[in-house]
Amino acid sequence: MPRRDFLLVATPGAGKTTYALTVAAELLARREVAFLTIVTPTEHLKHQWAAAAARFGIAIDPAYRNAQGRAGADFAGVAVTYAQVAAHPALHRQRTENRRTLVIFDEIHHAGDALSWGDAVKDAFDPARRRLALTGTPFRSDANPIPFVTYLDEPGGGKRSASDYVYGYGPALEDGVVRPVIFLAYSGEMRWRTRAGDEITATLGTPMTKDQIAQAWRTALDPAGEWVSRVLEAADKRLTEVRRGMPDAGGLVIAGDHEDARAYAALLRGLTGKRPVVVLSDDKTASKKISAFASSGERWMVAVRMVSEGVDIPRLAVGVYTTSVSTALFFAQAVGRFVRARQRGETASVFLPSVPVLLSYAAELEAERDHVLRAAGAAGEEDELALAEALRERDTPDAPLDEPAFTALNASAHFDRVLYDGGEFGTATAVGSPEEEDFLGLPGLLDPDQVRTLLRKRQDAQLAAPAPSTPAAPASPAPSTPASPARAAVPQTSSTPQAPPAVPPVSRQALAALRKDLNGLVGAWSHRTGQPHGVIHNELRRTCGGPPLPQATADQIRGRIDTIRRWAISGR
Repeated sequence: MPRRDFLLVATPGAGKTTYALTVAAELLARREVAFLTIVTPTEHLKHQWAAAAARFGIAIDPAYRNAQGRAGADFAGVAVTYAQVAAHPALHRQRTENRRTLVIFDEIHHAGDALSWGDAVKDAFDPARRRLALTGTPFRSDANPIPFVTYLDEPGGGKRSASDYVYGYGPALEDGVVRPVIFLAYSGEMRWRTRAGDEITATLGTPMTKDQIAQAWRTALDPAGEWVSRVLEAADKRLTEVRRGMPDAGGLVIAGDHEDARAYAALLRGLTGKRPVVVLSDDKTASKKISAFASSGERWMVAVRMVSEGVDIPRLAVGVYTTSVSTALFFAQAVGRFVRARQRGETASVFLPSVPVLLSYAAELEAERDHVLRAAGAAGEEDELALAEALRERDTPDAPLDEPAFTALNASAHFDRVLYDGGEFGTATAVGSPEEEDFLGLPGLLDPDQVRTLLRKRQDAQLAAPAPSTPAAPASPAPSTPASPARAAVPQTSSTPQAPPAVPPVSRQALAALRKDLNGLVGAWSHRTGQPHGVIHNELRRTCGGPPLPQATADQIRGRIDTIRRWAISGR
């Protein structure tokens, strides 16, 4: 007997919609099914699916509403949202029972957004003749099971989803189906005032507590600070370079809330002389704006989450991640908007803050994840929850605040590094320096191997230079209330960071392993002494010399590892 359920996991841009509609057309032609129901996360995607289905000769009603009851006779199917199904599961069950139905679940993980949603989807479509589930991003990491997905027991408890077919970013890149993604990370000195009135200065990307990471991150995203304006300026330069090979290439700024979106749009208007397209979640014309932008030659769009998942704008080639949403799922969805290739050689560039969690996602772009139902207290869960809670206010667009948790004071910016294919390239340098221009000026049409080769050549040239540029110290007044070592994320020192020596670069695997070893030793020393991680890292820098950990060379990291081991042996 033919199987009723099939789960396809394919990277964004791989053509899941085309695959699903090909299957639907075949099943309708064979009369194995007589009706099609497409379930999507958003209203905009209903219309996008209907337009795609029309190209296959399948008439889909994207305007179907629960109040209609029966679908119109002129249509071979309907497109609905997960929320629409959850509002009236009995209605959709009756529709499914009345006709032999194929159900296509677009981004099936949304059926696990709430336990009630999962129950509604299962009840509504349990009678379906066939069910095809699609997803292009890592599954959820919570404990809500996703309907019609098979889970296998794992050693030590927990369950893992079983996919029927996986087509990840790596294979798709090799096949020329998706673009190579170049991540450009920007750090800088952040200064903010806590609720208690303390002023803290920290370098984005250096070891900090979860609360300090959240506050430094949010300080960087402040539209009034230097960081955002300088990164947008760099992104616009990159877009200009990309458009030399892709004349219609577009850029997308992903904002955290409506106020920031409007402010970022104003900054872009000042840079380019033209107001970008702005798409807000409460805008009734959002779908029309997205569709118009997709077929236009406009340079920039600014959106609040609206273009994070499923929206198909193939000409998007440059992105700016200016939101504090910190989940792997959202990050993968956002990056997925830039990877769809129209011709071989197109590249994608994504600008982001040097926040450890984002850098780890960028480094693991090719990793494929299944949905794991973790037991309570599983390893890693506490850290995820802690950072999510620290960022909670920004994760909710336009969330009202009774009292601000902090006040952003100043945010400078410097170019940190480039991440590509799991490797890191570039040396920390001032914004606007020749070193930064080397990477912003990468050609917009390159094959994956050409990207890798060119990045390595520019990395080698920078490391071999006799006097590479280093970030200038931020010109900001001293805090009125000195922060104690226990509060300060990065206490001030009298020493000046030295430029990295001209040595051949080590492999990115070796450098990542050294950083991991050092962070593990710092964590153990923190547990033993009660000192914050940032204080320990700063003491190691004072003792051994060199820049912060993200910019440190392999030899500098080895020296710090040896030093902290000596501390442990001597009982310092």
